[in-house]
Amino acid sequence: MNVKGIIFNTGKTTIISVFGEKAWNDFAVKLAAKDKFFANMIMSVTPVPIDKFIFFLDELVREFFNNDYMQYITFGKVAAKFALSPEGPYKSYMLTTDIKLFVETVMPRFYSTYFDQGAVEARLENNIVHLNLTGLPIKHNYFEYLIMGYFQKSLKIFGKKVVANRIKSFAAGDDYVSYTFEIKES
Repeated sequence: MNVKGIIFNTGKTTIISVFGEKAWNDFAVKLAAKDKFFANMIMSVTPVPIDKFIFFLDELVREFFNNDYMQYITFGKVAAKFALSPEGPYKSYMLTTDIKLFVETVMPRFYSTYFDQGAVEARLENNIVHLNLTGLPIKHNYFEYLIMGYFQKSLKIFGKKVVANRIKSFAAGDDYVSYTFEIKES
């Protein structure tokens, strides 16, 4: 399973904007010393093996966030804000104006844009978005927290206030991830 390098580059941009370029460069040197994969240039389209990417995220959380793995939610929200903004690489995903089409067609594409295994199923029933993440070869909290943060932020960017509710969770030992997002009045 691979992740597109754009997620790595989004993390880099975010760390530089919050902590500064020197902090990122120091981190990057240590990361490359621990795993030679990170001594190479990672471009937006570079396939990053999932084990390397999880290693990167775990090191990032250790270095900058005191091992607070709930920061993956924040990473997801920041990634959505970057990617779906009017200047972002995936701004075209935000062109649809129909909430049902957005949920059931566009949201699953978010996932397949970044990952080459697993799938997201999303459906809208009344004011509830049902979202399932299945078929992953690795059960890591990263998938649950970052991806659900991304989806929550994407709904907010679409103009909807939502309340997230975890149904199934890797963190709880389940085989897949399932959330609902209750849409509140905007």
